Amino acid sequence: MATAQVSEAEKVFILHGIRDDFRVDGRGCEDYRHAEIETDVVSNTDGSAKVTLGHTVALVGVKTEIGKPKPAVPDEGYLEFFVDCSANATPEFEGRGGEELGAALSNTLYRVFGNKRSLDLRRLCISPGEHCWVLYVDVLLLQCDGNLYDAISVAVKAALFNTKIPRVTVSADGEGAKEIELSDDPYDCVRLDVENVPCIVTLCKVGHRHVVDATLQEKACSVASLVVAVTQRGAVTCTRKVGGGSLDPESIFEMTEVGKRVGRARHAPLMKLLQQEERLGKTLQKVGFLG
Repeated sequence: MATAQVSEAEKVFILHGIRDDFRVDGRGCEDYRHAEIETDVVSNTDGSAKVTLGHTVALVGVKTEIGKPKPAVPDEGYLEFFVDCSANATPEFEGRGGEELGAALSNTLYRVFGNKRSLDLRRLCISPGEHCWVLYVDVLLLQCDGNLYDAISVAVKAALFNTKIPRVTVSADGEGAKEIELSDDPYDCVRLDVENVPCIVTLCKVGHRHVVDATLQEKACSVASLVVAVTQRGAVTCTRKVGGGSLDPESIFEMTEVGKRVGRARHAPLMKLLQQEERLGKTLQKVGFLG
């Protein structure tokens, strides 16, 4: 994970500010930085999105391919995640550093989507037990200024919203074999319902308080962080502790409740933005979450 060098005097200044609910950039403890979302930015994908959160930039592309359903869930498709931490984002991503962080981010995304509440994967089924759509979700971190999990989750949700899956017709030939025909009409496609796709909220414990959307400087003052994935209905699909420090049970409970409240509040403006963009045909919109 990318880090920042902070002097003892800077740490004291940051800690005292957070104690009084006034951070260095003027935000409160539960406020996000301004975010920009751009969709349909990669031409050779079926859906894409770019999210800028502060100076953290994440690019997500979704490609669809026909595959075979998993034996445990023969009537569902599935998602495959890959996260690439570009060495241009920070020198710390060079070599094994970027690979390990990418693997950790990918594993978290699998856990976030590893439930029945996030996405209706049955819509990706073509013929049960034989064919299904596989969505390859590729994430590229272009710049890093803290809060990677939250930025990536928003980018994934926006990219899935932008994804267009060709409509499929299944027919049987004279010998009983099934034939799959894809529609040639680019507008004849299937769209995913992403309203309940979780948004991740990362809370960093700094001193006796916790903050959301921490910068690298604030992260350097944090003992540990809690990652909470929340659906629009307030259901938690994944929690994970990040960092070498420890969190007491009372802090974990309080941080989880704050994460649920903040996470639910993020969905409405994000969905409104994506729907407005779809309706107006614009490719660039800006939103400041909770701003």
